[in-house]
Amino acid sequence: MINREWHLLSRPVGWPKPEDFALVEAEVPTPGEGQVLVRNAYLSVDPYMRGRMSAAKSYVAPFELGKAMQGGAVGEVVASNAEGIAVGDHVLHFLGWREYAVVRAENAVKVDPAAAPLSAYLGVLGMTGLTAYAGLLRTAAFKEGDAVFVSGAAGAVGSQVGQIAKLKGASRVIGSAGSDEKVKLLVEEYGFDAAFNYKSGPVSEQLRAAAPDGVDVYFDNVGGDHLEAAIGSLNQGGRIAVCGMISVYNNTEPAPGPRNLARLIQTRGRIEGFLVGDHYDLQPRFVAEVGPWVASGALKYRETVVEGIENNLKAFLGVLRGDNTGKMIVKL
Repeated sequence: MINREWHLLSRPVGWPKPEDFALVEAEVPTPGEGQVLVRNAYLSVDPYMRGRMSAAKSYVAPFELGKAMQGGAVGEVVASNAEGIAVGDHVLHFLGWREYAVVRAENAVKVDPAAAPLSAYLGVLGMTGLTAYAGLLRTAAFKEGDAVFVSGAAGAVGSQVGQIAKLKGASRVIGSAGSDEKVKLLVEEYGFDAAFNYKSGPVSEQLRAAAPDGVDVYFDNVGGDHLEAAIGSLNQGGRIAVCGMISVYNNTEPAPGPRNLARLIQTRGRIEGFLVGDHYDLQPRFVAEVGPWVASGALKYRETVVEGIENNLKAFLGVLRGDNTGKMIVKL
């Protein structure tokens, strides 16, 4: 059997180019002691992967040149050489960007396809969902009655942040997105109180109009002018959780910081970055609380599904452009 996998050939400068990557054929590997062979069914592509394509020092090791890239994946075990995981089980793991993966048993998490669609374990019930949950409730210390602003609000993380805030008693939830269709989705389907298209005018002006009484929490997926606008609208004691800054990921020069940081003195505001990997202790609580919301339909989610391993790169570049609504998934 042939295994197709995506390799990084060169480190992108600015926007990644197709010639930086290659879809390579290799033999399907055989699992060794304590390992399982997984036929991947769904692959995740996420903005943070852009950072791993750079050699710059970061919180996670860069992708190695000439080797298969990595990412979230879920699939079926087709061969097992490990106790506790049998052929036919479905597992979540981190060796995506390929059709077949040999995974150590301790790095594979069994999931139940009867409880939720397999793709959901990469998004609403997976790392994406936990990112939203931990960032809002722990890092931003959300409390009932807070007014919340979310950038990238129609994306996989942002859409869950806004809905969790509403379910937890936010006084007002505002989202920004990159199209009028996404703005409509935020208000009509996800229950945001207000939303705006950041391409339609200055973010600061649109935010002040949507949140005339200011915001207590800002969940940042974008950075840039969104972060500056949030600082300008921050109420006293406001908190900003920095999850991502997709607006600067492909910059070739350092982006200037917000020009109004001094306002944090006046508001006693706080900015804190976070990584979901530091909050896996919340996983049981997250599943126990969010799982029933998903099952009942109280928390809605969408996926943008791209078919075929050959389109994995196309899907990733689409995430960087904001082509997706909800979680971007590659179906094999």
